[in-house]
Amino acid sequence: MKKSGTLALLGVLTALCFGLSYVEMMLPSVGIPGIKLGLANICVMAALWLVGTKEAAGVNLVRIVLNWLIFGNFTGLVYSLAGGALSFVCMVILKKTGRFSPVGISAAAGAAHNIGQLFAASLLTDAGALLGYLPVLIAAGTATGTVNGIIITAVLKSLGRKDGKHEHKT
Repeated sequence: MKKSGTLALLGVLTALCFGLSYVEMMLPSVGIPGIKLGLANICVMAALWLVGTKEAAGVNLVRIVLNWLIFGNFTGLVYSLAGGALSFVCMVILKKTGRFSPVGISAAAGAAHNIGQLFAASLLTDAGALLGYLPVLIAAGTATGTVNGIIITAVLKSLGRKDGKHEHKT
């Protein structure tokens, strides 16, 4: 892909990440702090498969910072950075092994995102009180990550990339 095409794709994915984050914020809460659909991670995974690791990291970081600047507060930024970073590292490591499908990677990344947020929360609050949330957050992250993985798999297949096997090398 030419540089201009890559840049355009990254712009679209970043805008889509931001839009999906906004839509997610408008949805009613399930009543448990930290549980969200993680729709923006679909775009981060698309960038990872379609463009590369560095570019996907950029999409992830820009999404987090934009959301913080427009909708958030400092605490939300810390949670988003911790969850987004751990989730992204999980995606990259599992993808590089070549042993996991996008569904498996997304499920693990969803759980990792919630673990990262819980870690950040433990630094800012009473860690002991938060440990009770861990099983619920891991289950929720795995479930939403699985759904997002199914979506990204469908997107990759529609682009002629069977489970990401023919993607751009990073």
